[in-house]
Amino acid sequence: MSSSWTTFGGDLHLDLTERRAAGTGLRAALEDALREAVQDGRLAPGTRLPSSRALGEDLGIARNTVVEAYGQLTAEGWLTARQGSGTTVAQRTAPRPGRRPARPTAARHDVRHDLMSGRPDLSLFPRTAWLAAARRALATAPHDAFGYGSPLGRIELRQALTDYLARVRGVRTDPDHLLLCTGVTQGLGLVCAALRERGARTLAVESYGLPPQHDGVRAAGLGILPLPLDEAGARVDRLDTRPGAVLLTPAHQFPTGAPLAPDRRAAAVRWARERNGYVIEDDYDGEFRYDRQPLGAMQALDPERVVYAGTAAKSLAPGLRLAWLALPDALVEPVARLKSLADGMSPVLDQLTLAELITSGTYDRHVRRCRLHYRRRRDQLVAALAEHAPHVRITGIAAGLHAVVQLPPGATPEAELLARAGAAGISLNGLSWHRADPAEAGPDTAPALVIGYATPPDRDFPAALAALCELLRTA
Repeated sequence: MSSSWTTFGGDLHLDLTERRAAGTGLRAALEDALREAVQDGRLAPGTRLPSSRALGEDLGIARNTVVEAYGQLTAEGWLTARQGSGTTVAQRTAPRPGRRPARPTAARHDVRHDLMSGRPDLSLFPRTAWLAAARRALATAPHDAFGYGSPLGRIELRQALTDYLARVRGVRTDPDHLLLCTGVTQGLGLVCAALRERGARTLAVESYGLPPQHDGVRAAGLGILPLPLDEAGARVDRLDTRPGAVLLTPAHQFPTGAPLAPDRRAAAVRWARERNGYVIEDDYDGEFRYDRQPLGAMQALDPERVVYAGTAAKSLAPGLRLAWLALPDALVEPVARLKSLADGMSPVLDQLTLAELITSGTYDRHVRRCRLHYRRRRDQLVAALAEHAPHVRITGIAAGLHAVVQLPPGATPEAELLARAGAAGISLNGLSWHRADPAEAGPDTAPALVIGYATPPDRDFPAALAALCELLRTA
């Protein structure tokens, strides 16, 4: 029996941007997007669609536009509408395209206020739901699930992620091209090692990013080529013949927050095609957006040239060690082989549990609750800084779990500000820590702090905000 939108709480990724840019009207663009989702199997027969009000709110369009689009598609036979039962995908829809052939298996104690970025509020972890899902998964798992399995990971989770990522992030893949790993950093290291085997010597990266990832790239034997950033994201026009791949955070640049502009997305994929290279897309917090329409995964532009990396570290907890790669065909065998050499395979029980959470709809509901929670946190941060530190500029707040607080030129130097924060028991990072090349910026660079507003539990957040405002008030 299909679940309703309101009880299932699911997300549905529909990208109307290209159709609108081509001159298609809003209603026609919505109709085309829904037809395509049905045709390619993202919306299976019997799937119950969101109410016209819910979908209109998610897409930022009038409810009447959705009503008219549903009516047209019902008249054409794509959808079925019944009084009191909502709108569902009709049974006459085309079958999902065939799968590709299967691949071979191949704390610091003095911290009082934790505002480090990249961490969720761990008090939100759905313990009761996770335990219930684990019990169901254990009760139904086949015996061979507990033996030595494929380095790609359990088929149950790979199938569930295939459907979920297509629906929510627009990712085009199948279970035979998904690999489960113990974190995006491990996945990135495996991909870089595979690229080095193919002759790559350099990976282009955004000039600001996550230093542990940069360390992992170097450990895999690749050098790093930083790309400048501006308000439209990475300057992919600076790519040349040296790198074998480029690592990007296109939905929400880490840590500056800028989304990669559409023309730059297209240019990066074009570069990969022309140079026989790859784009590695780190979609680290793609499910958390607040004041903008969701951006679909860049991977959909060319699944054979874009490696998609996703994780449950932000939506659930980093301690689960659950992440995934959607791999181009040419990289499945080498990356799976390297994963097998690294640790054989990722732990099974949590894979089965996450698969159960996703297929039951519990994961969708949890993500929606978290999104509302973090949006309230973001709003509290913005309001507090506007009142108590109006001289600072806050950016990168349309999505994600962190913000960048920029101080005006001439303010307290970043190193001194971080020292004051440490003395006050505040744990956070300066923007300079994120530079791929620490020698890039000179001493006159304006100071900036990266504030992780998701980390503290609710009871501690007001005190953390007050301490941060006091730090910035005199900066």
